[in-house]
Amino acid sequence: MLGARRLLGALRLCSSVSCPRPRATAKLRVRDALGVQDASGECVTVQGWIRSVRSQKEVLFLHVNDGSSLESLQVVADSSFDSRELAFGSSVQVQGQLVKSQSKRQNVELKAEKIEVVGTCEAKAFPIKYKERHPLEYLRQYPHLRCRTNALGSILRVRSEATAAIHSYFKDNGFMHIHTPVLTSNDCEGAGELFQVEPSSKIKVPEENFFDVPAFLTVSGQLHLEVMSGAFTQVFTFGPTFRAENSQSRRHLAEFYMVEAEVSFVESLQDLMQVMEGLFKATTEMVLSHCPEDVELCHQFIASGQKDRLEHMLKNNFLIISYAEAIEILKQASQNFTFTPKWGVDLQTEHEKYLVRHCGNIPVFVINYPSELKPFYMRENEDDPQNTVAAVDLLVPGVGELFGGSLREERYHVLEQRLARYLDLRKFGSVPHGGFGMGFERYLQCILGVDNIKDVIPFPRFTHSCLL
Repeated sequence: MLGARRLLGALRLCSSVSCPRPRATAKLRVRDALGVQDASGECVTVQGWIRSVRSQKEVLFLHVNDGSSLESLQVVADSSFDSRELAFGSSVQVQGQLVKSQSKRQNVELKAEKIEVVGTCEAKAFPIKYKERHPLEYLRQYPHLRCRTNALGSILRVRSEATAAIHSYFKDNGFMHIHTPVLTSNDCEGAGELFQVEPSSKIKVPEENFFDVPAFLTVSGQLHLEVMSGAFTQVFTFGPTFRAENSQSRRHLAEFYMVEAEVSFVESLQDLMQVMEGLFKATTEMVLSHCPEDVELCHQFIASGQKDRLEHMLKNNFLIISYAEAIEILKQASQNFTFTPKWGVDLQTEHEKYLVRHCGNIPVFVINYPSELKPFYMRENEDDPQNTVAAVDLLVPGVGELFGGSLREERYHVLEQRLARYLDLRKFGSVPHGGFGMGFERYLQCILGVDNIKDVIPFPRFTHSCLL
């Protein structure tokens, strides 16, 4: 935006003196053009796709959008520019004067001097129809085209802004970004839901493993972050993870993105929960600040009432209950659950959503789970006769579990009794540490109110579906 202002300033200076032809033009994004407050005839070029065409006797109106904003730029042209090629979906390059608009609907408009059709679009054959609000389910059939709609455009701009906000939060709080590998020999979750990786040639001619050991697509970067936390006190990663779950539910994907962090010299869950809550709130506030129109569109047309629910989450401190307290709350509930809540059984989505409602639709941390429900690397609570571990899940409205984390078991003798794994990391300068992971798509579902996880990722992959 600053660069656009400087360029426009130079063009104004040029227009006040004798300038040679052809005139210099500033190539502006639609977002930057719409942000100009004092347009006075600067010659600019805008490129994008036609969102609407309206032809009158002497004037032609186009709305052009390049994906940089929800709002389109109105182009006003002489009716002589009218052409069958100027249709919904066609790509164009427009050169003209950026002037103050006479309409109250927009601040500026582009008075066209030249319109070039870059690519035509057959509107009748185009599956996305002008002025038709297609359901998200319909748009999933067209993963290569759905990004051109207002709804998916807004969701993807929010996704981009949230990605930047997450990196900003961690950088501002002293975390180092680590690129953890996509290919790994580890199964961090131990759930057996792995995609094994083999060279395509091995499908026809079996041979030894390419890496000499079985290799898989990662399900989590946690183990690699733990390695790095032995040298850097605060680390995080943000990348794709993979689960071979045979599910087509609205909650599951085979490929999704995870935000994971590991913190050394941390000895209480309270310290971890502070980072989790800070990450959620700082990221959300930045998204609301930088793309309010996109969030508003989702709240208005996809999830009515989500705006108030989100504000309620941001203004309140997140609550904390123990697993034992959660089980008692569920046992006393008047609601009939599909899965009966009892001690030693993991919380299901229906339980998680009920707990959030019970807590006034404020995100709630559930801590201290039975050790048999959690992986070996979670730290035992020494003073708890119920044999629990220092684990924490953050439950949020509409989604259920969003974050999962724990203190890690750093005591060598305890791990030695459980498993030989990890021992080298605990031999050499081990420190108390802990970490967590957040499903990025579930975060987007939470703040936007989008019901199906397949609608918050550009190209959803799930069982029986890998389009493009």
